[in-house]
Amino acid sequence: MADHSPSPSPYLLAIDNGTQSVRALLFDLNGNLVAKTQVHLQPYFSDHPGWAEHDADGYWRAVCEACQRLWAENPLARDALKGVAVTTQRGTVVNLDCDGRPLRPAITWLDQRRTDRVPPLGPWWRAAFKLARVGATIAYFQREAEINWIAARQPEIWARTDKFLLLSGFLNYRLCGRHVDSVGSQVAYLPFDYKRHRWAGARDWKWQALRITREMLPELVAPGTVIGAVSAAAAQASGIPAGTPLVAAAADKACEVLGAGALAPHIACISYGTTATINTTSQKYIEVTPFIPPYPAAIPGAYSTEVQIFRGYWMVNWFKEQFGHLEQEAAKQQGGSPEALFDALLGQVPPGAMGLMLQPYWSPGVRVPGPEAKGAMIGFGDVHTRAHVYRAILEGLAYALREGKERIEQRSGVAVTELRVAGGGSQSDAAMQLTADIFGLPAARAHVYETSGLGAAIAAAVGLGLHADFASATRAMTRPGRVFQPIAAHRAIYERLYRRVYLKMYRRLQPMYKEIADITGYPERL
Repeated sequence: MADHSPSPSPYLLAIDNGTQSVRALLFDLNGNLVAKTQVHLQPYFSDHPGWAEHDADGYWRAVCEACQRLWAENPLARDALKGVAVTTQRGTVVNLDCDGRPLRPAITWLDQRRTDRVPPLGPWWRAAFKLARVGATIAYFQREAEINWIAARQPEIWARTDKFLLLSGFLNYRLCGRHVDSVGSQVAYLPFDYKRHRWAGARDWKWQALRITREMLPELVAPGTVIGAVSAAAAQASGIPAGTPLVAAAADKACEVLGAGALAPHIACISYGTTATINTTSQKYIEVTPFIPPYPAAIPGAYSTEVQIFRGYWMVNWFKEQFGHLEQEAAKQQGGSPEALFDALLGQVPPGAMGLMLQPYWSPGVRVPGPEAKGAMIGFGDVHTRAHVYRAILEGLAYALREGKERIEQRSGVAVTELRVAGGGSQSDAAMQLTADIFGLPAARAHVYETSGLGAAIAAAVGLGLHADFASATRAMTRPGRVFQPIAAHRAIYERLYRRVYLKMYRRLQPMYKEIADITGYPERL
């Protein structure tokens, strides 16, 4: 007797390898999250202060565990699976030998090591960079590059390195056996041409600045390109059916922007993640900070005009760990969510935190902020409590991202009129409201929390022809969730604090940051 039951809807598997966990996510063609499993990671280990490393194969084992759990909890889902795409944290690198085995732990994006033993640049490039006044920026690039550190400090490992891959390229290799990665994942200290979205030309200065050859790098393809099929070995380890098409996606931030539906330059995507960012998508190459290129977007040929606050929401988590024990313990006893209690903590304090102002520069930058930058909090009085401190942290992050928005607008000539908010902080109603108030714009929460995974699923849908193109896939698979409107009275307070205080803080404090660095040696001079 024939089976006339309807065939299951097509599903797309997004593998999202973040800093703190690996998630296996199943989406349908309407952008609904059908199923999810999560494997938590030890974020990193450190043999020296400032180092941050992770067992490279540990990432792959976590991917396999997450996928196997997904099939165990959703046994019928495999039959409807049409394709898989990978999105990962940016800037985490893996050295492979000629047999495809990791030679050392992965160096993660949180790593702060640097080396002064860098390749010399030719006299023409040195003169050009001096004339352009970007010598310090180029020196920063060389010293921060993991390539140069490994070549200088672990030459025996570098000599055995056959391929040098980002985490995305490593997982693609484990899944399909090919050294192929997405253009949209290339955010690192690599010889990449950010304007043309390809490896740098033979005469580009980056080949002199980095001790690497073209043969050590993977093939690059545009997001939405089928790059291979899941191998038999990967199928056995992960449970993903052998032969399932593997489609190129992009890095997690780029996929987050796509998953939030922020494809037009007037729509900004704010990400309240470990690194807080504000991005717009542009078809034009725009350097928001001069000589700092825009990153590749998750759609072919487009650019992501990003401003980032390094370790942005890290400070929020730091506060919760150091001062949030009451809320965490109460949540355990009451069986509720600690996030709801932290929202209540914010509600105890009026907008503006009674004059407590924070500048969120936890880690030094190369240009804005400068290498001497530190975090600062000013305006303390005897009325202030830990609730005021918590609110000041969130407000400071929003002020910094608003400043980034205004830089993007100035450089692009396009006014931002809509906000989409993603990342862990987007789950807080209070954080969403203060974001709308500080920006003076409606702030829409993405319709699903897993926006980076959704962006990867969109790329898979386009690559497999399940949606005609990125525009139609985005229309079908993304939509705004709850929208928070600015409150006029709050907006007025924030506008005055932002204009009259926040925008002046860095310039006024910068000389003292330099003095602190001279006296203490931290941050280390570049």
